[in-house]
Formats: sequence, structure tokens, C-alpha cells
Amino acid sequence: MEILWVLTALVMLSFVLLSLTRRRRGAIEQVHPGHPDAADPANYGFVPQEELDVRMPGPDQDLLDVLDLVQRTQDYRAASQLLAGTGAEGELRWQRVQAFAGAAALELARRPGGVHETPGGQWLRVWRAEQPKDPGGAAVHAEFLVQQAWRTATPGTDEFRIIMEEARETCGQAALLAPGDPVPYVIELSAARGLNDTQAEFEKLWLKILDRAPHHMGAHLAALHYWCEKWHGSRKLAAAFAEAAAARAPRGSLLAALPLFAVFEHLPELNLVRGFYQSEVVIKAVHGALFAVQAARADDPVLAHVRHLLVCFLVRSERWAEAMDQLIHVDGHVGALPWVLSEDPAAEFAVYRALAVAGYEANGGSPATLPH
Repeated sequence: MEILWVLTALVMLSFVLLSLTRRRRGAIEQVHPGHPDAADPANYGFVPQEELDVRMPGPDQDLLDVLDLVQRTQDYRAASQLLAGTGAEGELRWQRVQAFAGAAALELARRPGGVHETPGGQWLRVWRAEQPKDPGGAAVHAEFLVQQAWRTATPGTDEFRIIMEEARETCGQAALLAPGDPVPYVIELSAARGLNDTQAEFEKLWLKILDRAPHHMGAHLAALHYWCEKWHGSRKLAAAFAEAAAARAPRGSLLAALPLFAVFEHLPELNLVRGFYQSEVVIKAVHGALFAVQAARADDPVLAHVRHLLVCFLVRSERWAEAMDQLIHVDGHVGALPWVLSEDPAAEFAVYRALAVAGYEANGGSPATLPH
């Protein structure tokens, strides 16, 4: 299960959506386009299952290179430099903060330390000690604490509360060091959820994010999960929040895809409805996500996340050609929802991919007819 920790740390959703693992997706076996073994994804140039990169939803070679260097040398300076050069105006900074925090947490889990052993993640401790005014280091430390609380403590216990309160305090320090950066407040959303903040307290925090990054997709996903959990998974409240955000999103923003994530959040309770994937709620959410993908910048860090979720829904909706179109953009990387909720993300993705290929070919498609 350790690899799942790396995955969750490297994807934008991270521990914001980790509890979704308790709410399993509908079974793959519900889709029967034809036997997937009869289709060969290699004919389309798709990456073999054993070569799928389970660390990221899409490529970020700079991040992977720096992570490798930091963990190999235990020198934080490359991480500090990368974050210093990553602007606060988009989603990329938050994703990279999560990745560094997750790496430190994994090291600590593997090497908790002892009388004759230095605990893992020591580079993060050194970073904070040597550069206490580095906003990147403070943000990584805050996210590290949040991840540790969700991973190692039980919600509602004193231990959990103490770690989350420390995380919130560290978020405050990070915010003071970088007043215009929304990342500390996005991290604090998870602490607010863990500390069971009131609606008024949460909305006060939410306004701080809207002042800095009103269209931040990661923040909206975190808030979506808060609303769902606060009212015991109320589908109507979650849908209303997601649809309102999508309606006010500017062209080019992937917030238009937020309703699809809201549907996914409640998928198990809705999945029993006959023909659910051909229902109006799914069709509308899928169309919104497809519109968002078409209008988004090609280098938007969230784009791969939306495409991966679209693959899932398009396959289940038996919209084979559209599923194939998404696959040619994301194939090779599988560190995203819904695959990371499986014990073997690459295998889960490969099954959906094979189903898409089989369905595409059963309806007259071939490698020659698939646009690239």
C-alpha cells in the first residue's frame, strides 16, 4: 500500500479526497462492450501496462527530477528553488507542495527513526530549521502535517486534533510569508475539515481563497468534499456548490468540470439507478467536463485529472470514440482519480482502456480512424 501513499501525494486531490476510498466506485463489470481481451491497445500506440507511470496524472519532469535529487541527497535546496520558481497564480504550486510533503511523509513511514536511526524526511526538518522564512518550506511542512494527521491518527482523537492544530498554525505562518499565495489557505481547508469547523468558520476561510484565486480548481475540490462530509454526503448541496462554481467560471477554466467530480463523489449511492450513466445528471456533467477540456490551456496542470475522470465516465456510458480521444491525451500516466483508489492503479486503468478499445472496434473503429 505504500505506493498508494506516493500516488495520493503526487496527485492534486491528495488527502482532500482520500476518504473516497471508503466509497467504492461501481464495478467495472457493469460495462460489456465486447470482450476486452480481443482488443490490443498496442495497435493504437498505447503504453504497455507494466510501463504506465503511476506517480503522476501527467508529466512534470522538473518535479520528478527534483524529488529524485532531494531524496537521494537529503538536500532540500533543489525543492526550495523549484517552489520559488513556481508561480502562485495557478494550480502547479499546490501540486508540487503536496508532492514534496508526500515524499517526506513516505520517508518517515518507512524510517520512523530510533536510537540509532535518523527518521525519514529529515531534509524537510532541516529545510524548516535553516530557512524558517521560506514560504515554500512552510507550505510543505503544513501539508506534511495534514497528511500525517489523516494517515497516522484517528479523526476525533486528541492526537489528530493536536496535529491538525499545528498544521493550521503552520498554514498561518506560510500565509504571512507569502500574502498573495492561495496555497496555505487551500491546505488549511483540509485542517478545517479535520477540526470540524463550523460553516461560518469555513466560509471565512473560503473567502480568503476567493480573494486570491477565485477559480482555483484544487480549492474547489477541497471545498466540495467539505460540503459533502459536513452534511453527510448530501448530493443536492454538493451538486449546487459545483454547478454554481461551474456557472461563474471564466472560459478556459476547468471549473466547468466540477459537477462531474460532484457526481463521482456520490457515485456509489447513485450507481444502483438503472441506466444511471445515460441519465441526464451524468450527460450534463460529462458535457460540462468535455467543454472545459476543449477550452482549457494545453498546459493546465488540472487538465489530466479531468481527462482521467472523463475516461471513466465515457467508458461506462459506452461513448467509445470520445473515451478513446481522452485516452490518447493521458495514456502513459495513471496517477489520478479514479485509478488511484485501486490497489493496482495501472491494472485498473488498463482494464478501462481495453474496454474502450474493444467498444471502439466493435462499432467500426480502428487505429486508422482514430485522430491523433
